[in-house]
Amino acid sequence: MEQVNYITLPIKRGKLPANFENMTIEEIKAWERTMQKEAGVYLFSIGQPLVYEKDGIMISQFANGSISSI
Repeated sequence: MEQVNYITLPIKRGKLPANFENMTIEEIKAWERTMQKEAGVYLFSIGQPLVYEKDGIMISQFANGSISSI
């Protein structure tokens, strides 16, 4: 039988300021914008592009500002 090596990943607590049920639409949108910015900063810091969909096309955005479709 082949041995499987597992890696342990730390579990982080989320950054949601309040329960979604108690947040207004404006608060949810502000939280989403903040998380999008933080995701980009983190990905760029580890040398990875930010990948997202725009108008049905997958886009890669790099730390140097360049953008390409996938």
